[in-house]
Amino acid sequence: MVNVTQAHYTNVQIATWLRGLLTIAWADGDYTDTEQQFITDLVREMGFKDTDTVLFKTITPEELVEGLGREKATAENFLRTAVLVAIADGLYSPTESQLLQEYSKALGIKIKALESLEHTLCDPNATNPDGSPRYQDHPHPDLLHPIKDWLDEMPIHDPRLARFICKLVPPQCPFERDVTLFGHKLVHIPPLCKLNPLYEQLVSLRFRSLSYLADECKEDISEYI
Repeated sequence: MVNVTQAHYTNVQIATWLRGLLTIAWADGDYTDTEQQFITDLVREMGFKDTDTVLFKTITPEELVEGLGREKATAENFLRTAVLVAIADGLYSPTESQLLQEYSKALGIKIKALESLEHTLCDPNATNPDGSPRYQDHPHPDLLHPIKDWLDEMPIHDPRLARFICKLVPPQCPFERDVTLFGHKLVHIPPLCKLNPLYEQLVSLRFRSLSYLADECKEDISEYI
């Protein structure tokens, strides 16, 4: 079906948003030529030109502000998705925390709910005696209540962002597997992916994105299910 819903964000904002999320995803690593080709394909799908190679590069806090602008609602929504990318595997590393703090400061907003995430910081390279990844204990529900409420308040009103979220978040809680983003290993999901303290927020955001595409944009969402 033809999408007649007007985009809420500009091309520059979407491109900046995408670069910001990729920077979070790649906070602890790098990407290959194969991964770059995957990004190129997604760039085309989202309506950008092949010449927009800047999308393949990480973004500084200053560049983020220049591209997103200083509207508080836009900044908050970007940070919401950045948090979900950062903690998609249930691990919140010091590197990711520092980057989020830099972005938040540059955007000129202070989200008190983000402070609760500092209590979940852990070493992503930590392992159990048998060599398996060490996932830290699930935080007390009351501890992360503010961040959960803040994430659940995110509205979905741009089709390109909604499609991106649908591609990022798995359609169902899988058994143990690796999740890749643009060909780059982003997360390792253990057999019980609800170990992720923000699992319900990930699922809810995906559902709202699917509902928006189907109900508001009248798009066929079968490829995401």
